[in-house]
Amino acid sequence: MATVTSTRPYHIIIFGASGFTGQFVVEEVARSAFEGPSGSLKWALAGRSRQRLEGVLNQAAETLRKPELRTEVEIIVADVSEADSLAIMCQQGLVVLNCVGPYRFYGEPVVRACIENGAHCIDICGEPQFLERMQLEYHSRAMDSGVYVIGSCGFDSIPADMGILYTKDQFKGTLTAVESFLTIHTGSEGGCAHDGTWQSAIYGFADSGSLRKLRKKFGYQPLPVVGAKVKKRGSLFFSKEIDQYAIPFMGSDPSVVRRSQRFLYEGHQELPVQYSAYVGVGGVWSLIKMFCGGLLFWFLGKFGLGRKLLITFPEFFSFGVFTKAGPSRKQMEGTSFSLTFFGEGYAEGLDPSQGRPNARICTQIHGAEPGYVATPVAMVQAAITVLNEPQFLPIKGGVYSPGAAFARTTLIDRLNRHGLVFSVKRF
Repeated sequence: MATVTSTRPYHIIIFGASGFTGQFVVEEVARSAFEGPSGSLKWALAGRSRQRLEGVLNQAAETLRKPELRTEVEIIVADVSEADSLAIMCQQGLVVLNCVGPYRFYGEPVVRACIENGAHCIDICGEPQFLERMQLEYHSRAMDSGVYVIGSCGFDSIPADMGILYTKDQFKGTLTAVESFLTIHTGSEGGCAHDGTWQSAIYGFADSGSLRKLRKKFGYQPLPVVGAKVKKRGSLFFSKEIDQYAIPFMGSDPSVVRRSQRFLYEGHQELPVQYSAYVGVGGVWSLIKMFCGGLLFWFLGKFGLGRKLLITFPEFFSFGVFTKAGPSRKQMEGTSFSLTFFGEGYAEGLDPSQGRPNARICTQIHGAEPGYVATPVAMVQAAITVLNEPQFLPIKGGVYSPGAAFARTTLIDRLNRHGLVFSVKRF
């Protein structure tokens, strides 16, 4: 297997650049090119269709008013179903940004090609089964090659994972438990998400039993509970913290944070933090729509024909939350998110094994539209961190979560400079 070398022609290759999310990753790389090693970034686009990739470059050139992109950025034709084309692509770059999903179907060939051809791999996957299976099956091989495979580097799950580390760093004492609450704010144009995320959720729900079996293969012992054990809230409740109804967050954040906490505990003897994630669903009308949509999703997701209906008509079954067209740029401009962390623990000098927690903290991450503005920022800054700060990554390569990979880096500072603002709030 090849090892990573700095003599390759490109620092970054965006694979799947013509996809809905990929086009925004292209724009973000173009904005951030001055942050590469020695103040410049050599990069290329990759995908199945040269014509579509040229169209993405033209669009980025017009949107950013950078006509030079049309001539300075190279195009590589590569197909996830053709191993030789993936190998050729990976041999030309230091870091591959993989934007091709659903990852359960298309992610593994890219991970394998990166490891075999010495390119670091970063994705924006929010599918726990894929993320954890890659760790189980490829961690040792990636270590041997010195390749870093870092999943969930978009809105799933850099804000949650790095937010826990930030909260822990800001807490004066021993942080033992954190609850996070996600709220999405939309403007007059409303908001929605592309149906690629909807498809990943459908397939993940249908195959949830396989995830439980997969986790048993790790043979992990439960992480120790430090301090008082936090009782998880119900499936629906009114949150005083965010002044609206909330439900448990069904995405990958809890599992990704748990993986990072295990790595930091087993590798660096850092006490693990209990974590629960919730998302605000608004008022009564939003609650009614969510209940009806959730019931339909639960019922139809159980069998093949139902899943086909869900995939074919995402806008109908999700009540407009997911669409095949995705959000418009005006919708994205009017959308933002807040992820608020409420932590508790023990003040400096106190033993966490004695008594109830006596100290609290509230931190927050605020950013622009999560799926197609914040996600490209997080992904690109993760890649730039890998390029510029290899000495602060885990000693060897491997398959890592963001918190495990970037705990010792300046990624949070980089995110702050790009609009994902971490702050301590009054509690």
